[in-house]
Amino acid sequence: MANNNSLTGGESSLRSVNYRLILVQVFVSLFLCINLLLITIFFMKDFFYTTMRYVLFAITLLSDCLILITTNLMLILSYFRVTIQIQLCLILFTVSSLCNFVTPVTLTAMTLERYVAICMPLRHGELCSTRSTMHCILIIHGLSSVPCIVVLLTFFASASLSFYKQSKECSVEMFIFYTWQAHFRSAISQFYFLMMCLIIVFSYVKIMKVAKAASGENKKSTMKGLRTVVLHAFQLLLCLMQLWCPFIENAVLQINFMLYINVRYFNYIAFYLAPRCLSPLIYGLRDDKFFLALKYYALCGVYKKDFLT
Repeated sequence: MANNNSLTGGESSLRSVNYRLILVQVFVSLFLCINLLLITIFFMKDFFYTTMRYVLFAITLLSDCLILITTNLMLILSYFRVTIQIQLCLILFTVSSLCNFVTPVTLTAMTLERYVAICMPLRHGELCSTRSTMHCILIIHGLSSVPCIVVLLTFFASASLSFYKQSKECSVEMFIFYTWQAHFRSAISQFYFLMMCLIIVFSYVKIMKVAKAASGENKKSTMKGLRTVVLHAFQLLLCLMQLWCPFIENAVLQINFMLYINVRYFNYIAFYLAPRCLSPLIYGLRDDKFFLALKYYALCGVYKKDFLT
């Protein structure tokens, strides 16, 4: 009887995990479709890819798509306990690690763009030109690659040659051999978190001062910019919370395996999927020009008001 109860409980837990895995696939597919639609719209009108904030928006969409694909693939491989070559896992890790930082760093750059547009309107055209946008993209990816390069360098210095010939379940933890490597990785993440938080707070305070002094249409535009900064801050917080997820999950794993599964599922939904659905909300729906373009193409050209002008 006890064995039957244990088996029933195990089957129930397995069904629950299966249900969650399917639900994750639905969310990932939905967000990928929305992001790909917005990326397509971005390339439809030259105004979008010659304006800094829309270019940065497209960068976040591309980064979100890549991280959704790679993390979901790693989740499926982990769930079915599929082992792969270390070289392939290195590629997955590099892409996901880079995109993990590209999105929050780009959000910080978008916040600074709003600060320049509201607080320094006369210099906005100069500072946010097409040339400056290209430089900004290079800086974003340069800064985002530093944590990934550091982790890989410590891994290459610690791993033996025989390790590269093995097949393992792909995870971030497999690239960390010593405790100091985990602490070093955590220190870099926290430093980035602190810098980005300071920039967000600085921009918010400056825009708030301008909002108080503004009047009429200027005040309305400034308040909208302020709300955009707040949304960026919330999205940034969710993105950066995922940096703490591995530490929380490792601690929970020592206590109870099923609790570890539940916590890992919650972390993936809250800190990986949720931030990726905010980008379409912030610019896809709240931005007037992008919303008109979205409505125009979604309705197959039926809605033309103010779009073609």
